[in-house]
Amino acid sequence: MPPKTCALCSSARAILKRPKTGQQICKDCFFYVFETEVHNTITEAQLFKPGDRVAIGASGGKDSTVLAHVMKTLNDRYNYGLELLLLSIDEGITGYRDDSLETVKRNQEQYDMSLKILSYDELYGWTMDAIVAQIGKKNNCTFCGVFRRQALDRGAAILNVDHIVTGHNADDIAETVLMNIMRGDIARLGRCTSICTQGEDTIKRSKPFKYAYEKEIVMYAYFKKLDYFSTECIYSPDAYRGHARAFLKDLEAARPSAIIDIIHSGEAFEIKEVVKATQKIQQTCKRCGYMSSNELCKACTLLEGLERGMANAGVTDRARKKMDAEGPAPENLRIIPFFQQPAAPHRTDISIADTST
Repeated sequence: MPPKTCALCSSARAILKRPKTGQQICKDCFFYVFETEVHNTITEAQLFKPGDRVAIGASGGKDSTVLAHVMKTLNDRYNYGLELLLLSIDEGITGYRDDSLETVKRNQEQYDMSLKILSYDELYGWTMDAIVAQIGKKNNCTFCGVFRRQALDRGAAILNVDHIVTGHNADDIAETVLMNIMRGDIARLGRCTSICTQGEDTIKRSKPFKYAYEKEIVMYAYFKKLDYFSTECIYSPDAYRGHARAFLKDLEAARPSAIIDIIHSGEAFEIKEVVKATQKIQQTCKRCGYMSSNELCKACTLLEGLERGMANAGVTDRARKKMDAEGPAPENLRIIPFFQQPAAPHRTDISIADTST
């Protein structure tokens, strides 16, 4: 049986089947359609403006490495006019993050971008190794997720950027939709499918890979021979997200379009006003100045619990009440430096979508 030709160019030999569409295509056509789909996502959502300083959240993994490569490629090809930088967070996980950061440092040279590394130890006085030593592997992802989100914003503020982009892909977003449904947290559905988020006190953050399948990101990295770190976090096997991921993979095996279908379902959810009314009004943390729905932000609450030897105080209401009953925090309590939103320079109102051809 003769080899099949590419379904797109009808000339080159097809060497792969796209998980997203089922098309059998050649390598060059795969690169082009993958990059073009990301470009269309960026322009349709009008994510950037010419002159924006954009920090790429870089972990050294496949998603952020492909994101850095594709952002540089598209910025050059379509003349976005962006200044791209790499921003990495060092959680302090021996044998995992220290190794992956070596990959990021190589990416810095490969893509000719400046790199800022901000560590949990520098910002919070705790590494994830130290946190896990105190609390164990249960709920450790809660600490890491909260600390990492704030660390990204703080790193971006240090770099004085206008925008943060992360490598969250379609699989990640579909998993989050499923998690919120399984938890009964319907009020979060409107936010978790948003391609771009920005609070009054945070830097604009977006997901250019919102509609990109994880399998296609892996294929892109493989065929491009990109330099990335592939080991999973040693503390994540018991994370709740793993259950949603396993369920999603079973759905995808039966119906490949399930990932995009779930995202579109999340986008289409209409939240009743009575549900929206249950959401707390966003305010500013009185201790560190970061956005919060309470007097203290989640990171400050978690850090206080760690410092007072009551780590679960930031995880459960019962543990928090127990800590509050023991009296106010000591005056010498370690706290997070006060957050200052960078003063963004004046930008033109013309978006990338208006300038690309």
